Amino acid sequence: MTTLHTLPIPHQITTAHEHAWVADSRHPTSEGVIVYVRCAGCGTHRVDLQAHPLTPPAALSRETSG
Repeated sequence: MTTLHTLPIPHQITTAHEHAWVADSRHPTSEGVIVYVRCAGCGTHRVDLQAHPLTPPAALSRETSG
C-alpha cells in the first residue's frame, strides 16, 4: 500500500577511509597465524590469516563495527 504522505527511508551515508589496521592479538594455527586487527581510526574489527611469514595477511572475515 502506498500513500502520498510517507517519507522516503533515509540511507545511512558513511565516508570511506583507508583503514589503519593495528593487531590486537595473534595466534599460531596449523593454517598460519590468525591476526585480530582493529582500525585505529574508526574502531572497525577484522580477522586476518597470515599463511606464510613472508606474505601479507589476508582477510578471513568481513569488517565489523566495534
